[in-house]
Amino acid sequence: MTIELSIVIPMYNEEDNLEHLFARLLEVLTPLKITYEIICVNDGSKDKTLSQLINCHQTNPQIKIVNLSRNFGKEIALSAGIDYAQGKAVIPIDADLQDPPELIHELVNKWREGYDIVYATRRSRQGETWVKQFTAKMFYKVIGRMTEIKIPPNTGDFRLMDRRVVNAIKQLPERTRFMKGLFAWVGYRQTFVLFDREPRFQGQTKWNYWKLWNFALDGIFSFSLLPLKIWTYLGLIISLLSLAYASFLILKTLIVGTDVPGYASLMVAILFLGGVQLISLGVIGEYLGRVYEEVKARPLYLVSDLWGLEYLQLERLN
Repeated sequence: MTIELSIVIPMYNEEDNLEHLFARLLEVLTPLKITYEIICVNDGSKDKTLSQLINCHQTNPQIKIVNLSRNFGKEIALSAGIDYAQGKAVIPIDADLQDPPELIHELVNKWREGYDIVYATRRSRQGETWVKQFTAKMFYKVIGRMTEIKIPPNTGDFRLMDRRVVNAIKQLPERTRFMKGLFAWVGYRQTFVLFDREPRFQGQTKWNYWKLWNFALDGIFSFSLLPLKIWTYLGLIISLLSLAYASFLILKTLIVGTDVPGYASLMVAILFLGGVQLISLGVIGEYLGRVYEEVKARPLYLVSDLWGLEYLQLERLN
């Protein structure tokens, strides 16, 4: 049987949301009168998420489970779900219900109009502090100026992708995966729909500010070489300023003689240049670390168990 629509849901400690999530999803999917599957990727949850998912699968075989061997992170879990999705169109969605399942109707309608990617753009972000909203806005502005890839602002992973887009994404092997950037990089015919993002239904977000900071760095370093160029230009500017200052000192010595050099100014210069060198080494290290991860060529993830997708595992083994 051909599956027309795959819903991909990465999950980590989402036991409080599952019942309401599936109720809303099924309420939306049933009237569409299309064949569908719901791929749930358990990303090493420590609560009862897996056991609840198994019960849901036994009740509804269209709910399928990919159980990863440990926690690999949301971007990798999303990649695993996309790998196992068989639908003609694939929709990633979060389990916390901040992305409303009711929007799936609009995504499917746009897809039927001929678009390959239909992404959901947040018109408003309810339940988030002004700090998070401000930092998110600044991130999209910064990455928009630093990379040639046009990443849609205020847009998460919630979107519909045609099968040929999914097949293109599956060809991208990088280990540091900034999925929003990969979705934009593949191109194809894209459009968007607007929605108001709701507060998280239950539980606490897994994204603290430190994780968001590292996530932002992954996005910048994965899609831009500008940080390297900045330090090249900064080094050139400092060298020119040093040359100009050295010329000034030579002329001053020839004209008015030598005075006693200042200890404070010398220490400031040394500390400033030392700080610049350490920061530049850090930027180079970020890129070098990513090269190191790539050359090891480890698999993106390991699957511990499958429910409802065993036939795909057999195909891969054969």
